Amino acid sequence: MRGATRLAGYARPVPTLNDVLVGHPSLAATDVDWLHLLVGDWQILSDLSFADLVLWVRGTTLAADGWVAAMHVRPNTGPLVFFDDIVGSVAGAGRQALLDLCASRARVIRDQGLQWRDDAPVREDAIPVVRAGRVLAVITRHSNLAAMRSPSRLELTYRGIADTLARMIASGEFPTLGAPTGLRRGAPRVGDGVLRLDVEGVVMYASPNAISALHRLGHHGDIDGVSLSEVTTALIPDYTQVDEALAVVVTGRAPWRTEVESRFATLSLRAIPLTEGGARIGALVLVRDVSELRRRERELLTKDATIREIHHRVKNNLQTVAALLRLQSRRVADEHARSALQEAERRVATIALVHDTLSRTLDEVVDFDEIVARALNAVVEVANQDDDISWRRTGRFGHLTPDDATSMAMIVTELVHNAVEHGLRPGGGVVTVDAHRERHGDDDYLTVVVGDDGAGLPADFRPGGSGLGTQIVSALVQDLRGEITWRAREPRGTEARLQARLRRLPATGGWRDSAAGGLRDPATGGLRDPGSAGWRDQ
Repeated sequence: MRGATRLAGYARPVPTLNDVLVGHPSLAATDVDWLHLLVGDWQILSDLSFADLVLWVRGTTLAADGWVAAMHVRPNTGPLVFFDDIVGSVAGAGRQALLDLCASRARVIRDQGLQWRDDAPVREDAIPVVRAGRVLAVITRHSNLAAMRSPSRLELTYRGIADTLARMIASGEFPTLGAPTGLRRGAPRVGDGVLRLDVEGVVMYASPNAISALHRLGHHGDIDGVSLSEVTTALIPDYTQVDEALAVVVTGRAPWRTEVESRFATLSLRAIPLTEGGARIGALVLVRDVSELRRRERELLTKDATIREIHHRVKNNLQTVAALLRLQSRRVADEHARSALQEAERRVATIALVHDTLSRTLDEVVDFDEIVARALNAVVEVANQDDDISWRRTGRFGHLTPDDATSMAMIVTELVHNAVEHGLRPGGGVVTVDAHRERHGDDDYLTVVVGDDGAGLPADFRPGGSGLGTQIVSALVQDLRGEITWRAREPRGTEARLQARLRRLPATGGWRDSAAGGLRDPATGGLRDPGSAGWRDQ
């Protein structure tokens, strides 16, 4: 077997594709995107070929004069060849000759001899990766022949489709730019079901899994020689909304994805047009029964809608209570009683803010920065009826669990209200709120500093014993497993510093899609590059 040498002293045991391609002198950004698009879809070629695939790139910073293994994929349909990770290794002399030959001729090279690896015979082919007439890399295809037997119709069909895809890669016709990448959940794979269509959309071959999927959809006749579009459209109920992409998928005319739903099942379909010399010769259609997956998603949507409705009703009820307290305070003549009712109204309204936020999200997590902005605006708006008071916020709170959000909202509003009432009045001033979040081990810690430039702490101030507000704050700080301290600011004013250990966010509040082109961390609000380690395609 042709050898491969592991790069000595490389910091990471298994580099990513980005690690290998970084700083490549001859690859433009569009070339790198093409390689990423290819490896995003090459599991199909591996499964159809019953073979391992290795992507080799020449002239990288890891080996300027040789070929480096940039990516590796194993088949799900047959015996593998490489048990160990070979990404980051450099091609040996024998394999380098094959790679050089493939790159120079820009066509598929079939090795006539057999190699041996772990006492198993292996056949090795080379496929040039071509874009715009340039060879960007070479794929080697390693087929384990130890389990070979008389090939069945399935194996012959799969390998025939795989050879067509290999020629498309060598001519720059695969992968396809502009193909949609939505509907990732439930994406069909080769093992789920394969249909081979001719140029007219007639089924030339259907794998057993594909036949079973069409039977579950409601078709119980023959599959071979039947138009796939006629089969699917005849089973769609009249009241069902039909995806506009269905027609081009079931005829194999465009590299698209769609779903077809009957009374009995839901199938996910993906079409890959097969071409030869730029002319379409048929299509590969992957089929997957996603009925159970869609049923669970509908249940989750129903559950999410129910939870949001509950939060909405709780918010409405709390707002009703706050309104009743406000009405009652207007009828009370005693100044102390009126002030107590107004304080109670404000606290109830603060809790309602948390439920209002939860009623407008699909996740059981709260974007606390939004709550802080609304709460501070409310406090300062009331205060500005008599004094010139403003507020300034720095840092980010991030996302919190509902329990933490309720306690934190009460604490922050109490501290800001105390700063306004007892620090800045009369005369006015500025309230500052700074939030800093960091992780230590498995725990998230949040530090919040609320300060003002007012009169400062009274001489007889005792934390937790000076008034109802500080008593509430001290009790809620314990719920957050934290601590709070008050101190005088220089040259004037007061500063309250809270340090809290937050509860773990639920799984549903995990990394989420962001319009900024990555994933957004629910804790910090930061972005994560999809190409970085730990990325998982959902």
